[in-house]
Amino acid sequence: MASLYFTYSAMNAGKSTSLLQVAHNYEERGQNVLLLTPALDTRGGVGHIHSRLGIDREALTFGPESNLFQLLSDQLAQGPLDCVLLDEAQFLSSEQVWALARVCDVLNVPVMCYGIRTDAFGQAFAGSAALLAIADKLVEMKTICHCGRKATMSLRVDAQGKAIASGEQISIGGNDRYVSCCRRHWLQALQEAGVDSFGGAPERSQ
Repeated sequence: MASLYFTYSAMNAGKSTSLLQVAHNYEERGQNVLLLTPALDTRGGVGHIHSRLGIDREALTFGPESNLFQLLSDQLAQGPLDCVLLDEAQFLSSEQVWALARVCDVLNVPVMCYGIRTDAFGQAFAGSAALLAIADKLVEMKTICHCGRKATMSLRVDAQGKAIASGEQISIGGNDRYVSCCRRHWLQALQEAGVDSFGGAPERSQ
């Protein structure tokens, strides 16, 4: 039976690069892959997966209302499909994660999802939480904090590099907006920005 995979890390660990390498490996063996990316992530252009190494591939897009089981069923009806590779999986809804599980269980097509676990305020993304709960296989990609320890958190920063203490959960950006750091230095940066307690939902800006 096909498996549902979730590869996760903090920002800037090379998840998109890894996804594109997996796609290349499949295709090098004459197998067919389908790439998916959220429509809201336009950093590399709409419908593109772009890695920090400069590699770019076209991909189908999905949005909050996309029926992924139907979308992938339709793709499979057009020809063989050996693997689905999905970037920025944190933007999936819980229902979409379950739809991907059905793709594995009913259509027997493996699905590999790549994303981050938590937002800039230490709260789990819905898609990541669902994947952590039901994925068959979990893989952690590692990157490091400036102190040399493993980075597990993604800190949102302003143009001056100062921590942003509140805001919307989703704010698209790359190295200019996010810094990967260990929990200790993430906490320190937010405390310096005025956050004095943790563990609850962060205040959202209007």
